[in-house]
Amino acid sequence: MPSNKNTQGGKAFGLLKEQQRQKLEEINQEYLEDQKYRDEEDLAEKLEGLKNKYSEFDLNDQGEIEMMGLKRMMEKLGVPKTHLELKKMIVEVTGGSSNTINYRDFVKMMLGKRSAVLKLVLIFEDKANGSACKPEGPPPKRDIASLP
Repeated sequence: MPSNKNTQGGKAFGLLKEQQRQKLEEINQEYLEDQKYRDEEDLAEKLEGLKNKYSEFDLNDQGEIEMMGLKRMMEKLGVPKTHLELKKMIVEVTGGSSNTINYRDFVKMMLGKRSAVLKLVLIFEDKANGSACKPEGPPPKRDIASLP
């Protein structure tokens, strides 16, 4: 049986993804225990959603969203941006301290009171997806006269 050091391909990728999810879960736990965010409504659910969204666009699996990951995110949301606009968004989120968005900066931006372009786009996208849901329950009864 091969050891973890000799894994390749899909198995190595799966282990890498699991390690990253563990790191993000540890950061989420810090936010759950932080007094500053105690008043936040549905904090655990929000953090889980942020973790999933962040993981989706972390293309290099290093725990950071770089410019290409952010570009992909904006294109997927239907709001393509130029490289200059993407750089401005990264500076806005990180405060100019980095060329990539780490998970802590991402969560601070999403839970914070300050408006950032990226935050507004993500909130808008969530609301757009939430309003287009199917009605629950059985369909209404129809008679032959109401059919087209």
